[in-house]
Amino acid sequence: MTMHHLRFRQVHLDFHTSGQIPGIGAAFNKEEWQKTLKDAHVNSITIFAKCHHGWHYNNTKVGNRHPNLTFDLLRAQFDACKEINVNAPIYISAGLDNNMLDQHPEWNYIPIDEQTGKTYAQSNLDAGFHKACFNSPYVDYLCEEIKEVVRDYPNCDGIFLDIINQAPCACPYCMEIMRKNGMDPHSAADRQKVAEMGLERYYRMTTAAVRDIDPNMPIFHNSGHVTPGKREILNKYFSHLELESLPTGGWGYDHFALSAKYVHTLPFDYLGMTGKFHTSWGEFGGYKNPNALRYECAAMLAYGAKSSIGDQLHPCGKLDSSTYRIIGRAYQEVEEKEAWCDNVRNVAEIAILSKAAVERNSSWELHGDIGAGRVLLEGHFLFDIIDTEATDFSQYKLIILPDDILIPAELKARLDQYLAQGGHLMLSGKSGLDADGKPLFDMGAEFGGESPYKIDYMLPIPELQGTDVDSPMVMYFPSQRVKATKAKSLGDIYDPYFNRTDHDHFCSHQHTPYKPEASGFSSAIQYGNITYFAHPVFTIYKGWGCVPMAEYLRKMVKLALGDTPRLTSNLPSTARISVMDQDAEKRTVIHLLYANVVPRGGDKTVNGIGLWGNGIVIEELMPLRGTKVTFRPKAPVASITLEPQGKDLPFQKNPDGSISFTIDEFTCHQMVVLHF
Repeated sequence: MTMHHLRFRQVHLDFHTSGQIPGIGAAFNKEEWQKTLKDAHVNSITIFAKCHHGWHYNNTKVGNRHPNLTFDLLRAQFDACKEINVNAPIYISAGLDNNMLDQHPEWNYIPIDEQTGKTYAQSNLDAGFHKACFNSPYVDYLCEEIKEVVRDYPNCDGIFLDIINQAPCACPYCMEIMRKNGMDPHSAADRQKVAEMGLERYYRMTTAAVRDIDPNMPIFHNSGHVTPGKREILNKYFSHLELESLPTGGWGYDHFALSAKYVHTLPFDYLGMTGKFHTSWGEFGGYKNPNALRYECAAMLAYGAKSSIGDQLHPCGKLDSSTYRIIGRAYQEVEEKEAWCDNVRNVAEIAILSKAAVERNSSWELHGDIGAGRVLLEGHFLFDIIDTEATDFSQYKLIILPDDILIPAELKARLDQYLAQGGHLMLSGKSGLDADGKPLFDMGAEFGGESPYKIDYMLPIPELQGTDVDSPMVMYFPSQRVKATKAKSLGDIYDPYFNRTDHDHFCSHQHTPYKPEASGFSSAIQYGNITYFAHPVFTIYKGWGCVPMAEYLRKMVKLALGDTPRLTSNLPSTARISVMDQDAEKRTVIHLLYANVVPRGGDKTVNGIGLWGNGIVIEELMPLRGTKVTFRPKAPVASITLEPQGKDLPFQKNPDGSISFTIDEFTCHQMVVLHF
């Protein structure tokens, strides 16, 4: 299937509407709809055929139109968009469908508590959506809905299918599959196999429902995250990628950047998906400050993505004026910058090899991966996140395997070859060890298993210490017992007097203090092209965010690179920088980003009301002044401009082939374009 080329300024228009609400779409006005989109600089909008409630907003013979909708709202919206050259992908809820599951309760997904093996089901007394099992006939029904939409809207700009996941299930259909295949319903492994069969069944059938009618129709299956290592699914069933990542909805401001760092290694065009909401999806009357959307859209451009902003349409069918004023401020800036952001390729000299990809883990909440990513983002390193299918390890000077990756034989062979070619490895905790805790690589050290102490302390050698901290730092997880033999020790472990265990073995409020003398074990070692940390340092940093630890880890990354990083700057750790090659235009674009992100609210409950979000906001955008950057380009630089201002920027050529420049002041986002 041809990969789909996306537009830059999309809205994802949720429309999940109860059957108890009257007057659906009654306030829709074509001219007003068109003017609102044009004024907001929107050139693509995802509109709804069917919502999570199970109601259709098109004329359907397969499903059920919303009982209080008197006309084909989807057709009215679609035609209004096409008249003004706005793309119109169509949304179909695939995993959630209350209306149909009320009619066919046997199609409901019945979850299993994997700790107890007991089943439980959502009560019809609860407010909320119900999930369908993909091993049930529901998927056959869904495919007929999809075919109807593709036939009725042959010039739509893609099919967006939502809530695509299948966990172990105890519905009659999953139980029957287990019986027919000689599986044990009480086996967690067998239940997982059947869940994977259901998910594959869904992908195969729904994608065929689209492609049998139009082989070139774009299609996206939304699971909320693109997990590293799932290429066989992406390559078979996806035309492009949409990275759902609402910073204020629980994802945080680093999630999108790290997701993009993986996706831009894949052969897909992709967009980032944030929301206009103060918290997360489905929030009527919740608004971000316009500066937050300006920053979030700028970050999408900086990391090689197109933009999508989530909104939710009022049941009356009228676009919210406040929302589109806010969106318009961000999208006006995106429109001005598009020329420098299309068909770009990320520049990286470091790779994080994702645990999710190595271990085929479907979760993205992997602490080591995230912690390593934050260290590199905050340290302004140029990096990718890769999976085991990355074809060329040699393009990276350093590959990081964070904390607890069990390396299989095939990957070990590739890493051996990478080391033999001069590449550098950074390992931490249990990464690089076998199941018995023995090293898989020659690290010039003796390994003695995990420390008996639940916490211990670490003191790096002086040149690796954080600012003003030359005493042992607490480490919140156990270390491996490592003694350097041929390797260089990069620091010492200090053991506590005892573990905090009982009435006789505790001291003060938290940790038992360290013994004054070093334990004789190393906190980190370097041998040849391998740097190893005895602790799961990236998980520790992700969990506790200690600033001296961050300084130490950044210094360690620079040491492991074995050379000066390709890019250095005086940006604060809260700023972000990325570099994109735009080969067709013979230029490289350096993106500088800065916003002051602050916590406001964020308690899980207030007076018994649960909150869906993390309470972080961007309000004011403060300027950064005197930003200095040094970068080694791939070719001699003829000139540098600030874009989209079109202003020439003086620069200095250095003896080592690098260039240096200073930006007097920028706010939020600045593109620095190197012309060859």
